[in-house]
Amino acid sequence: MLPDGDGLQVLKELRASRLTVKIPVMMLTAKGTEFDKVTGLDMGADDYLPKPFGMMELVARVRSLLRRVEPQDEKTEEYTVGDLFVSVPRHLVTVEGAPIVLTLKEFEVLTYLLRNPGIVLTRDQIMSGVWGYDFDGESRTVDVHIRTLRSKLGACADLIETVRGVGYRIGGTP
Repeated sequence: MLPDGDGLQVLKELRASRLTVKIPVMMLTAKGTEFDKVTGLDMGADDYLPKPFGMMELVARVRSLLRRVEPQDEKTEEYTVGDLFVSVPRHLVTVEGAPIVLTLKEFEVLTYLLRNPGIVLTRDQIMSGVWGYDFDGESRTVDVHIRTLRSKLGACADLIETVRGVGYRIGGTP
């Protein structure tokens, strides 16, 4: 039970809006009868897990649910910030209309920042998002990639903002 309402009502609202209809929903609930499960699934839940449940099962179900979710449509994943233009599916970066050549990791760092506009990302977050959770490199790796990225971006170098002692962001405040 939710403190301010009912999970089925929240689910109904999520499924009614075109903005949230595709968000995967897993119901974690104390209601575990067969009727409750069928009702939740029939109303649009993607999975239904009654309490008590083990963490390993929860993680496995979340992984399974995420595998079924459609990937983001990269056909339209394009960003424009000032004179900087980035097209992810075409792996294209231009500054003031001129194409810029980036390494794969530089491109991934730039797109990771662009996918999180205005959010200050720590070095660890950037490392995890670009290199993966198992990356064992130095956090200075991020600094080096940011430095070379800024160098290549020329007139748009200042779009990547350093937040001293925290990390980096692009796009200013959200």
